Amino acid sequence: MNCPECHSEHIRKNGFRGEKQNHLCVDCGRQFIDKPKPHRGYSDDVRRICLRMSVNGMGLRAIARATGIHHTTILNWLKQVSTILPDAYDPEEVPQVGELDELQTFVQKKRIRSGFGQQ
Repeated sequence: MNCPECHSEHIRKNGFRGEKQNHLCVDCGRQFIDKPKPHRGYSDDVRRICLRMSVNGMGLRAIARATGIHHTTILNWLKQVSTILPDAYDPEEVPQVGELDELQTFVQKKRIRSGFGQQ
């Protein structure tokens, strides 16, 4: 077995890390595990599918039900992608005509009535 840093063969055992034997290189002082586990995570294709679902209007919990991935994980992916995106769309030319929909609401205080009829 060789050190992954300096490729030296002068190595000592140095306790355990989880269930794996930890080793120490005497020459460079690096600690390492002989055969580390491969990275456990979701592939980029799965991430892309989840992000595409979110962009198309699906909620986090609906995506979680469809894919079997926890909604918090999907939320963390969205946060990571949002740091890459620009803050706002900056059009090259400003449009001269705009469209606006109107919405009016009226809130009225309820009148208090007493007995069988009006006051």
